Amino acid sequence: MKLYTYFRSSASFRVRIALNLKGLPCEYAPVHLVRNGGEQLAPAYRAIHPDGLVPALEDDGHLLQQSLAIVEYLNEMHPEPPLLPAAPADRAHARALALQIACDIHPLNNLRVLKYLTGTLGVSDEAKQQWYRHWVTAGFASLEARLAADPRTGKLACGDQPTLADLCLVPQVWNARRFNIALDDYPTICRIYDHAMTLDAFAQAAPENQPDAE
Repeated sequence: MKLYTYFRSSASFRVRIALNLKGLPCEYAPVHLVRNGGEQLAPAYRAIHPDGLVPALEDDGHLLQQSLAIVEYLNEMHPEPPLLPAAPADRAHARALALQIACDIHPLNNLRVLKYLTGTLGVSDEAKQQWYRHWVTAGFASLEARLAADPRTGKLACGDQPTLADLCLVPQVWNARRFNIALDDYPTICRIYDHAMTLDAFAQAAPENQPDAE
């Protein structure tokens, strides 16, 4: 397998965790999202991913895109350890948590959105940071309430074993801490993050531990 990745990409972070949990060897192909105007926009990479996004995964002649689709593919091809609970309602719960992060929080704070705010709309860096904080804290407030109230929440988001929900939660918290967002109001989220990062699969997937880290 070959993973087109960027060390700070939240979506790439999710896939790296999944690969580690499954114990799958993978060639890393770094795509720098800032250097030279963004290597993801070059024609050579556009031929791999027309949207100019990471990650993309090559496996057995297949070219896969979108992090959650890639993770579910890996989970189906390599079922152990499972990344979704066994019961249908619990699987839906894990997917709902993952999608709340991947669809409702992350896209609003994606690099290309932030670059559009400052580069095209002329938004100041201070206003950009306010934008980032607003959408992270609004999303985390809802997520914290859901996790704190649900009896299925354990050491991790859906019990004590890693699931798709944790693969999405951990990179989002890592980003929030990188941007110095206060997380005191989200103790359940922080507890899950802290526990996850004691696990090798998560720690080894962290941005600072990647070959292309700067």
